[in-house]
Amino acid sequence: MTRRTLTVLTFSLAAFWIALDQLTKLWAETALVGQPRTPILGGWFGLVLVYNPGAAFGLGAGFVWVLTVIAGIAVVVLIVAALRTHTFWWSLAIGSMLGGAVSHFFDRLLRGDTIGSGKIVDFIDYGGFFVGNVADIALVGAAIGSVLLSFLGVPFSPAERPKPEPTQK
Repeated sequence: MTRRTLTVLTFSLAAFWIALDQLTKLWAETALVGQPRTPILGGWFGLVLVYNPGAAFGLGAGFVWVLTVIAGIAVVVLIVAALRTHTFWWSLAIGSMLGGAVSHFFDRLLRGDTIGSGKIVDFIDYGGFFVGNVADIALVGAAIGSVLLSFLGVPFSPAERPKPEPTQK
């Protein structure tokens, strides 16, 4: 695949995850508000609307603005990585990470009383252990994929060409 095709793939995948996450959050905010947990597959999964001001498992709930800044930095780093990705599999991983990170950044930036004080909309209950959303699925899947790609030695980009030795006269 060409660099341009990989870049389009990466950003298209990110846009897909952003749209899917934001649409499912809109659905959850209308369909699940005020509802008790709805079990799915017995007690393994469920649907319940939760607003999370913190990070994973609600950690850092008192530092929403710090989490917003961190999310913004993560988005910038992932955009740079997306522009430097030269392989199909890394494009999938970075695109998924970028989509999840941008969607969470939007929540932090825009879903609060003031800019940067927003909460993450979570609604997928994993058996009472934690509640997440579609962006979390993209992020965790991409993280697992990145570890596997690294473990398997799949290069992120082509190796740098060695610089020619200076010729001696």
